[in-house]
Amino acid sequence: MSKPVHYHYDKFPPKSINWEKLIPLIGPASAALARYDGTLEAIPNPAVLLSPLTTQEAVLSSKIEGTQTTMGEVLEYEAEEGGNGFPPEKKADIYEVLNYRRAMWKAVDLLDELPVCGRVIRQAHGILMDSVRGHNKSPGEYRRTQNWIGPQGSPIEKARFVPISPDKLLGGVSAWEKYIHQTAQDKLVQLAVLHAEFEALHPFHDGNGRLGRMLVPLFLLNTGLIRSPMFYISEYFEGNRDEYYERLLAVSGDDDWPDWCLFFLKAVEIQATKNQEKASSILKLYEQKKKQIHELTHSQYTLHTLDFIFEHPIFRATELEKAGKVPAPSAKKILSDLRKANVISVLRKSSGRRAAVFAFTDLLNIAEGRKVF
Repeated sequence: MSKPVHYHYDKFPPKSINWEKLIPLIGPASAALARYDGTLEAIPNPAVLLSPLTTQEAVLSSKIEGTQTTMGEVLEYEAEEGGNGFPPEKKADIYEVLNYRRAMWKAVDLLDELPVCGRVIRQAHGILMDSVRGHNKSPGEYRRTQNWIGPQGSPIEKARFVPISPDKLLGGVSAWEKYIHQTAQDKLVQLAVLHAEFEALHPFHDGNGRLGRMLVPLFLLNTGLIRSPMFYISEYFEGNRDEYYERLLAVSGDDDWPDWCLFFLKAVEIQATKNQEKASSILKLYEQKKKQIHELTHSQYTLHTLDFIFEHPIFRATELEKAGKVPAPSAKKILSDLRKANVISVLRKSSGRRAAVFAFTDLLNIAEGRKVF
């Protein structure tokens, strides 16, 4: 049995990063990110149109930590009143994803007044852990005892990684915050170092992985690298989970910052390209459906309906009316027209007092990256 890897005391910030090794990847990653940001600029309301991608990011980031649910289940749960039909264990997983999304938007709101800092992270953590597994582990507060990463229930001697000791934690967090505000040679490399250091500090008893990944779009937004906080990196980390963890471990175990940074830059390049492709497809779909819905319904409520189904791609039949912008008779007629034209499909038929649940499948399949619905 190999010994646990321990936190890299006195080795942060890294004294050398081997820029010669990183430069070939910095350019492509930065260019891919800039292209994606250009696409974001063309989207009239990215918070609405890219809403399913934001949910998908929350799903995948939570999946890395063992949560088992899908984007479709999360959206269907939101469309249901009280989550009828979902077993308790599934609801618990869904709550974690919903909290992730809420925590992300709270952090974005805080960035209007604050830079990325410990205060932002602590408030996001309090929301992330609200009423879910780990809610009794001091939400929003840095840990005061030693934690470790390893098989569930295993003692520290069998840990895979032992983060910084609690007596050194506040000093470690302070150094991490100072590094955020340093003038860096390259912001993406700076972000790679910040993410790895946050995971190594593991400042909370639970939720550290999700917060560390949430840090990525927050930093990109805060530094002006993207204009909206819609950057979705967890797909790459989840798809390359073993290498993700090995590269992070090697930072503390072997002082291997360069290879971690290479991995991170590759993740940014690949995900920026995928994000751009999905965002472009969603924008194209939006323009297509705007024309189609207007031709189908000849309604003055076309744009209200369009924005609603993009923001709520799984919804109850009564929700369009309850959103307050489309009168009940118009909402019923519009939904009937959209259903007949297969713009939306019935996910669950109405039953008694339960309204039917519809799905905007074209958008959901783009978000998933494959035909799921």
